[in-house]
Amino acid sequence: MDLKEKILSTEDNLFNGRIFKVKVHDIILPDGKPSKREIVEHHGGVGVIAVTPEREVFMVKQYRIAADEIMLEIPAGKLEQGEDPYAAGMRELEEETGYCTDKLEFLGEYYATPGYCTEKLSIYLATNLKYKGQHLDPGEFLSISKIPLYTLYEMVMNNEIRDCKTAIAILKAKAIIG
Repeated sequence: MDLKEKILSTEDNLFNGRIFKVKVHDIILPDGKPSKREIVEHHGGVGVIAVTPEREVFMVKQYRIAADEIMLEIPAGKLEQGEDPYAAGMRELEEETGYCTDKLEFLGEYYATPGYCTEKLSIYLATNLKYKGQHLDPGEFLSISKIPLYTLYEMVMNNEIRDCKTAIAILKAKAIIG
């Protein structure tokens, strides 16, 4: 059975915001029946798990209005259209933590919510960290802490970390670093 859906037409620009756009596709399902798909178009994002030689990880706490929670996350940010994820990872690491590195190791790309959103997240591992100075974006409010990688791993396994990019980054870093 062919599982691919066929797009018949698209209604664009239902919403065109600073971070995402919304459109609706009229489609044909694999069984031949018509349906609609609402799509959020997003340029993507990047996240960096920054690990010290002592296996401590720089973590960010910030309020996320959609979840109505203060979330514990790896440093991360959105990509501008056409922006290189590696360069964005370097930028976000320095902006949010004040640390820079001479190397980011690519850990993979993941879709945040593929059922309706095009956002793809690139995740990197940063080691060999050097302090340069934090410089947050205007309107960005967060706190930074260092937490042992093993503690973060346990928090993921106990469902205490609820941000998917952060959970993936922690699990991958734990597998690589131990």
